[in-house]
Amino acid sequence: MNVRGNAHTLLQARRRDSLDKRQRVHTALATLEQQGKKITHTAVARTAGVSTWLTYTEGIREHIEAAQQRQQPNVPQPTSTRNPNATLRTELDLARQEIRTLREEREQLRQALQHQLGQQLDALSTTALTGRVDELTRHNQQLSDQLRQATDENTALTARAASLEQDLGAARTSLRRMIRNENTAR
Repeated sequence: MNVRGNAHTLLQARRRDSLDKRQRVHTALATLEQQGKKITHTAVARTAGVSTWLTYTEGIREHIEAAQQRQQPNVPQPTSTRNPNATLRTELDLARQEIRTLREEREQLRQALQHQLGQQLDALSTTALTGRVDELTRHNQQLSDQLRQATDENTALTARAASLEQDLGAARTSLRRMIRNENTAR
């Protein structure tokens, strides 16, 4: 196995791939410029099918900035390289705007759903609702009657138990007297 040959082959393949991507970026840049579309790093990357990271690398970035300068000749370009913090701030602002838009859309959908549910409730016939109310009222009355009957039975059973306890107490007292009388008579 020739390790050196494999590494050399891989290195050549990576170089060819890099050159191909850079050529695609140049082609995409020329295409966007001819079509008069706004030239941004993201637009060039999408058109070329490469990462935006590549569009910011040295050798590519300068071509994109020159094309942007040609598109807007009145806007002075900064002489220093692009500030990554500014790019991140811009992306953060765009993300916040998208979040606001999504929240507004969610709220609109929620309101539409509430409206639709309200219409469905309004569409229910009043006779069906009246029938349901009557059914629930009858069921409630049955349960009230059962509760009253159970309470009455409980009261009667409690009174019966008290009466039986008195009878039992009297029977015990009578039994004690009989046993005492029997024992004293002997």
